[in-house]
Amino acid sequence: MSDPRPVKTVGLTQIYSPRANPTVDIVFVHGLSGHPRNSWTSQTGCFWPADLLPQALASVHPRVLTYGYNATVPSVAAARHPLLIQAETLLSDLVADRKFRNCSERPIIFVSHSLGGLIVKYALISSDEKTNHLRSVYISTFGILFFGTPHNGPDIADWGSLLQGIYYAINPTESRENSSLLMKLRYESTNLESINTRFLDIISRFRIYFLYELRPTELKHATPLETASESWLAQYPAWPATEMIIVDEASAAPPILGVDRMGIEADHVHICKFSDQNAPGFETIAKSLLKYSREAPFIIADRWWNEEGKKNAYEGPGGPREDDAGKPALYRSIHCPHTTHLVLEYGISTVEQSNIELVARI
Repeated sequence: MSDPRPVKTVGLTQIYSPRANPTVDIVFVHGLSGHPRNSWTSQTGCFWPADLLPQALASVHPRVLTYGYNATVPSVAAARHPLLIQAETLLSDLVADRKFRNCSERPIIFVSHSLGGLIVKYALISSDEKTNHLRSVYISTFGILFFGTPHNGPDIADWGSLLQGIYYAINPTESRENSSLLMKLRYESTNLESINTRFLDIISRFRIYFLYELRPTELKHATPLETASESWLAQYPAWPATEMIIVDEASAAPPILGVDRMGIEADHVHICKFSDQNAPGFETIAKSLLKYSREAPFIIADRWWNEEGKKNAYEGPGGPREDDAGKPALYRSIHCPHTTHLVLEYGISTVEQSNIELVARI
């Protein structure tokens, strides 16, 4: 099992770094009332981002991080825009960490659970709108895995009810007397709809994997949701229930061109927890992350090439500006060991191939 050293509950924690130069940063983001370690740890104690993933991705030398934030009832209820605040903090923390380690141009793959996926979306939307160093996360992000994240709903009113369902699934003993939280979640419904709509404008830029639960979640605290919308109650006429699918396939894995989709034999809480390499879904997840990690360096290098070109980074007859190591600053932190494999297997365009060849010669 993983090193028992503590994981920070707030902020980024690097839980694995290879001896070789990392080629990709894989960042885990938990959901409402989650924890940067416990949300990804099975009942057997397997913290798979540290215990299983590094070995499965050994050939691509990933750096693995987990992000924690205050997702408790008081903090969520007190914040005016809790998702926006957490998204901006994730963005700032990640930019600062990567700048400190001189790897701002390294590819990023996000792995998110439940509402953590909405925070990742919000962070990328915000990063896209920046013109300063915070834009680097948008440029460097290659792929996102969404475990049980709600991407759409029948109407805006149902978002608040959906969030309540997620909250009670994760907190089965929580009292319904937390009216401030419930009101806050309903208020956030409009923001959630906006996040998902705006993300559709940039979704084609990323490799996406939608993962949805195939087993209902046991609801030990099954009191009626008095604030649920009529359409929600119509969808779940037997409420209060003892178990239910929290985020169904239609919401967690909408059919979008070019997006991968898969159901996992687990409920909403355990969909992102793997006890070993034979656990349902792990092999497919690991292979997808491996493929993304192999593709990412060249595509992200090309994006940085284009981004630097837009900023007129290449000035005068002297050629590209260089860093202290004598290599173009654009590629100083990107290590590309799979050039021939990617060009042949993935059919990279002529422009991308030219840039890849340049990287290979450095």
